[in-house]
Amino acid sequence: MEPISVVICDDSALMRNLIGKIVESNPDLTVAGTAMNGNFLLKKLPRLNPDVIILDLEMPEMNGIEFLKERRRQNIDIPVIILSSIARKGARITMEALSLGAADFIMKPSGAVSEDINTVAARIIETVHAYGTLYRREKGKEAPPPLMVTPSLPKKKFTVESPVSTKPPDFPPANRTGPEPDGIKIIAIGISTGGPNALREVFSKIDPDLPVPIVVVQHMPEGFTEEFANSLDRICPLEVKEAAEGDIIKPGRVLIAPGNHHLEVEKRRLATIAHITTADPVNGHRPSADVLFASVTKYFKNNMLGVIMTGMGKDGAREIGTIYNSGGFTIGQDEASSIVYGMPRVARDLGYIQRQVSLHDMADTISSIVADYY
Repeated sequence: MEPISVVICDDSALMRNLIGKIVESNPDLTVAGTAMNGNFLLKKLPRLNPDVIILDLEMPEMNGIEFLKERRRQNIDIPVIILSSIARKGARITMEALSLGAADFIMKPSGAVSEDINTVAARIIETVHAYGTLYRREKGKEAPPPLMVTPSLPKKKFTVESPVSTKPPDFPPANRTGPEPDGIKIIAIGISTGGPNALREVFSKIDPDLPVPIVVVQHMPEGFTEEFANSLDRICPLEVKEAAEGDIIKPGRVLIAPGNHHLEVEKRRLATIAHITTADPVNGHRPSADVLFASVTKYFKNNMLGVIMTGMGKDGAREIGTIYNSGGFTIGQDEASSIVYGMPRVARDLGYIQRQVSLHDMADTISSIVADYY
């Protein structure tokens, strides 16, 4: 089987070399070529025919945004993963890139010896592998098995295991140990890899008259969630904002957990409010879907809807079981529409998912379930 082919477009030779080494450290990935700006990339694409493009945004002659506009004009469907810098300006441009059709974004390594290089490298491999696999399947090509990433990164640099995959059996929902749903008053969503565009689709279609609040954990770096929330707010009929300490959780509002902070809720006599904490990561993540789900279940029990969507690993899978056993309603995104069928797959295999839903139908399903149980 041929490995997933990648083209790296960045005006820095050092960065092209570093990203290339990270990509080729995984046996399922290979670098097909490089380019120093969007013009060169457009000229090389017909010959290189890659499965994934890794694209810097700030380049001379033709930058990343200009390339994405030209990509759209030429109907190029190769998935583009943005290399983003840590800065408010970088976050804003990254969200613009997503609105122009970029598939996802990853953080640009700060250097070959930076403290976070292993974390960044694992994220690069995970994201490129996921979108490359999806693209190859869409084109009818053989694709490698899914990656398996443990919550703690391996000590060897840039390594992510790629075992032989077997399709799990369909498990029926586990026997409920609590009551049945009795009026949904809040929705909690956990999501990771593939999440930015998945949430764009869900929130652009959500019922503008949804009578309950929504709280969301999207695994995303600090400094990006405010711009991400702002970008969702522009396309969503509900208010969307990055959660802040003490925010009122109320109908018509969607709160996104801030990067590198957990989001919890507290139900008081007069209002439900958001708490933002820097407690230890859970499942290797901060924010963690498990933390959010556990917090919401504490106060809402069988009056909540838990949703677990595309993402690698198992974050959220344990505590969506608490939602289920407390009498809440649970939804998992289906395999066919997930960029990475990890988090929802674990939750399903444990028997905690009552309904599997495609991304295309997710907004309507959420709205209809709330209407049925409100």
